[in-house]
Amino acid sequence: MAEVEASDTTSDRIEKDNEALGDEISPKPIDLEETEYPDGGFRAWLIVAGGIASTFSTFGYVNAWGVFQAYYEENMLQDVSASNIAWIGSIQYSLVFINGLITGRLFDLGYFKIPFFAASCLLVMCTFLVAQCTRYWEFVLCQGLATGLACGMIFGPTVGVMGHWFKRKRGLALGLNAVGSSIGGTVFPIAAKKLIPLVGFQWTMRICGFILIFTLGFANLTLARRLPPKDVKGGLLNLRAFRSPQFTIYCISGFIAFLGLYTVLTYIDVSAESIGISPDFSFYLISIANAFSLIGRVVGGIIADKIGPLNILTPMTFIAAGMTFAWPYARTERSLIAVAAIYGVVSGTYVSIFPFPLFSMGEIGDVGRRTGMAFTIAAAGALAGPPISGAINTATGGFTAVGWYAGSTVLLAVLLMVVTRQLQIRRLWGKI
Repeated sequence: MAEVEASDTTSDRIEKDNEALGDEISPKPIDLEETEYPDGGFRAWLIVAGGIASTFSTFGYVNAWGVFQAYYEENMLQDVSASNIAWIGSIQYSLVFINGLITGRLFDLGYFKIPFFAASCLLVMCTFLVAQCTRYWEFVLCQGLATGLACGMIFGPTVGVMGHWFKRKRGLALGLNAVGSSIGGTVFPIAAKKLIPLVGFQWTMRICGFILIFTLGFANLTLARRLPPKDVKGGLLNLRAFRSPQFTIYCISGFIAFLGLYTVLTYIDVSAESIGISPDFSFYLISIANAFSLIGRVVGGIIADKIGPLNILTPMTFIAAGMTFAWPYARTERSLIAVAAIYGVVSGTYVSIFPFPLFSMGEIGDVGRRTGMAFTIAAAGALAGPPISGAINTATGGFTAVGWYAGSTVLLAVLLMVVTRQLQIRRLWGKI
């Protein structure tokens, strides 16, 4: 009997020793959210390729607006003021962002493929319909409202998809994703300029529509969610997010930045012609800016992964403000090329990385809704900015006051980004 008791005691002691040893050697709990991101591999990079096709078809198309602005002023809408024509482009720009409020929430709930496909069909249809437009209100409806609505329904979820597949390389992924905007913003203006004299405006728009069928078809086949849907409480809006001072101030900075950010891209070719630069040269300025924005999007994304998005956004946006101030004083072809190229790099960095800081301002499951709210606020600035600039141009008869207005808004946005950074990191230097 004593032997049995001794055996039991020894067994208990061994069991306790094993438990203690297990506690010692057991690894710390693993953050599955951190380890489950592919951050590479064929499927993840195919997602990026689909994102490039998506942004080519949306932001790339929208960024070509400056060429249409100049063409409509000189040809189809000669009896309409430049400021009123600018509303078409502003509606486009703003709706790309405003839709984020709806698409972000739908994306969080798991609705992606069907809305994305429906919006793709709408964008192609609108592009073909623009070919039939002859009156101002028709352009507002087709090229402004419907096109902007479709682009927003496509672009917003694309950003969310990148967040599902990348974490450590998220800046690079977002930068590469935005490359499509640079390519589209380069291809569409040149194509329009070359094709209109050859085949006319109607067939030019139809050719653009056929291009969109191909690129959006590829995007629909390749883009896909990875993480399960998450029904975060709060419905369409997460107003509690605004209790965070850094989130609120960052959203305000986006609104103020977009009041001036698209001014140069909208009016640089028009301003060049107003000082005697050949129209055959001036229209290339938009393509130059969009082509150079590719550098800012890719390199900016890589640097953002290394030092943090706000640490690259702030100085790049400061340079954008400086270029906006300098733009009206560029009166030669060389100086205009320099402004377009530098502005393309820095504005491309801002637009592509703008949503990146939002990922760290809350849970990943709520990123669609949070990004959607920020985009919606920024959209108000994108909507009002170019028409305000056009009205200032009409009132003053030049672009000097326009440059000072737009540059001042971008500079104020820089100051608010500095405040956001300090609230988020609470020290002089660090990755943020």
